[in-house]
Amino acid sequence: MSENVSIVIVSHSPEVARGAADMVREMVGEEVAVAWCGGNPEGGLGTDVAKIMEAIEAVYSDKGVAILVDLGGAETNSEMAVEMLPEERQAKIVICNAPIVEGAVMAATEASSGSDLKAVQATAEELSA
Repeated sequence: MSENVSIVIVSHSPEVARGAADMVREMVGEEVAVAWCGGNPEGGLGTDVAKIMEAIEAVYSDKGVAILVDLGGAETNSEMAVEMLPEERQAKIVICNAPIVEGAVMAATEASSGSDLKAVQATAEELSA
C-alpha cells in the first residue's frame, strides 16, 4: 500500500460512522487508511475528544488526514482533538466542510490516486459548494 492521505469519520452515531467507513473501504479498498469514531463516553449519541484523537493516531499519515464530521459538536470536538496533537501533526490535518458519507467517499477516492491533502479536502468540499 502506498502512503496516501488518510480519512477519519466522526459522527454522533457509532453506526453512522462505521457505515460511512465501510462504504469508503468498499469504494477504495485498502489504498486509503480509514478510521471512524462515534458516540459519547457513556455509549450514547455524541462525540468524544479522546476517541477522535485515537482515530487520528490510528491512521495518521505524513501526507495528511482529512476529517469528516456530521454535526457541529463533532466539528468542535475534532478541532479540540487536533489542537491537542503535536504542532507538526496539526498542520497536516484538515476538517472538511462536506457531507459525511459522500464527502468521505469522494475524499478517499481522491486520496487513493495519491493526491495531496489540499486536493483531497477540495474534492470533498465540492459537494458543499
